[in-house]
Amino acid sequence: MSSAPDRSRSIAGRVAIVTGAASGMGRATARMFAAQGAKVAVTDLDLAACEQVAEEAGENAHAFALDVADGAAIERVVAEIAAKLGGIDILVNNAGVSSFAPLDAGDQYDAVWDRALVVMLTAHQRMVRAALPYLRRSDAPRIVNVASTEGLGATAGDTPYVAAKSGVVGLTRGLAVDLGKEGITVNCVCPGPIHTGMTAGVPDEAKAEFARRRTALRRYGEPEEVAHITLSLVLPAASYITGAVIPVDGGLMARNA
Repeated sequence: MSSAPDRSRSIAGRVAIVTGAASGMGRATARMFAAQGAKVAVTDLDLAACEQVAEEAGENAHAFALDVADGAAIERVVAEIAAKLGGIDILVNNAGVSSFAPLDAGDQYDAVWDRALVVMLTAHQRMVRAALPYLRRSDAPRIVNVASTEGLGATAGDTPYVAAKSGVVGLTRGLAVDLGKEGITVNCVCPGPIHTGMTAGVPDEAKAEFARRRTALRRYGEPEEVAHITLSLVLPAASYITGAVIPVDGGLMARNA
C-alpha cells in the first residue's frame, strides 16, 4: 500500500491571487493569506481600496487594480502579478456582484444577467486560463472558486445570481477533471448568509429572523469563517481534495425546518 507523501500545512512564500479582495470575504482571505506568509495579490476594481487592504495586511500584500469583466485586463494583470511576485501558486476567484432582478424587468433584467455572468462565471474561467501557465510550474497549485448556496438552491427574484453561481459549481467540477492529471486542485466554497457589503442593506432584525429560521447555528457568518475554509483548501497538504463543493453556511443547506 502506498502512503501519501508529507505535505506542508503552510503557505508561507506561496504566491496567491485573490479577486474581489477590497471588501468582504475577499478582504478577509487576502489578509489571512498574508498573515500566513503568502505573497498576496490583492485585486479589485478600485486600486485605492486594494492599497488600503494591502496596507492592513502588511508587507506580504500587494495591490493591483483589476476589472474581471475585462478579458484583456485579466491577461495583462495576471502576467504583471506573476512577474512581480515570482509566479503563481494559488488562485482564489472571489469577485462578485449583487444580481437581483425580476424576470419581467425587460432590458434591466438583461443587463443584470449579462453583468452577473461575466463577473461571476466568465471571469473565473478567464482567470484560470490566464494563471494556468504559472500554476503548472508550481509544486502545489491550487484554485478555489467562491460560489454561494444560491448555486445549490434558489431565492426568488435572483435568477441571474443563481445561474452564475450554479455555473461556478459546474465549472469547478469540470476544471477539476480537466486539470487533475496535472496535480492542480480545483474546489468550490459556497458561502451562505455572511456579513458582507452585499448583505449590509438587510436590516439586522431581518438577518436575525432569517438565521433563526433557516440556519442550524441560528446566526449569520463572518467573512473570516469563510476565509478559513479557503485557506484549508489551498494548503500544500490539501493534495487529495478536488472537485469538492463545500457549503460554509451555518447549516442552512442541512436544515429542513
